[in-house]
Amino acid sequence: MKLTLTQFVTLDGVVQAPGGPTEDASGGFDHGGWISPYADGFDATIPDAFAEADAFLLGRRTYEIFASFWPLQTDPEDPIAGPLNRLPKYVASRTLDRVDWSGAELIGDDVVERVRALKAQPGRELQVHGSAGLVQTLVAHDLIDLYRILIFPLTLGSGRRLFAEGTKPAALKLVSSRSTANGVTSNVYEPAGEPRYGNMAE
Repeated sequence: MKLTLTQFVTLDGVVQAPGGPTEDASGGFDHGGWISPYADGFDATIPDAFAEADAFLLGRRTYEIFASFWPLQTDPEDPIAGPLNRLPKYVASRTLDRVDWSGAELIGDDVVERVRALKAQPGRELQVHGSAGLVQTLVAHDLIDLYRILIFPLTLGSGRRLFAEGTKPAALKLVSSRSTANGVTSNVYEPAGEPRYGNMAE
């Protein structure tokens, strides 16, 4: 399976609590819910992405947010609820001792090796949504095969960022890009090895 990341990001790289004010207030973050004003303008990026999923990989916080909402959405034809409720969900957590959402499984401490084993299985996409802390581990070990980054036209100035300080340097290749009427840009990237450097003065 290909490991893919879908992430909502502000122009200054913030990914914390996009969905609501109580989603994640850690670190005193008080800007939760910043995607809401743009929700009517989403294009088909999200439904299209979920249509490619064969399994999901979630961090603890994202799992808890999803598990409190999506199991209550019972329409099997819903393009997001259907795959989330039906497909396997692997939860990377050192603090949870059980997961109750149907199809969910804890993968414990050895996340890197478990993810490598999952990627070796046949299938389309093993998808990560949100899960900023988990993403840092995946990036550090070159495990992400495709980035779907939805960039929202605002800055917040604080909050957890997608590529945190100390992120491993890497180049990305833009595969596709499209935008909505209200300024949300959906960019798809593939890893492209190490960055190249030069001297513009030459």
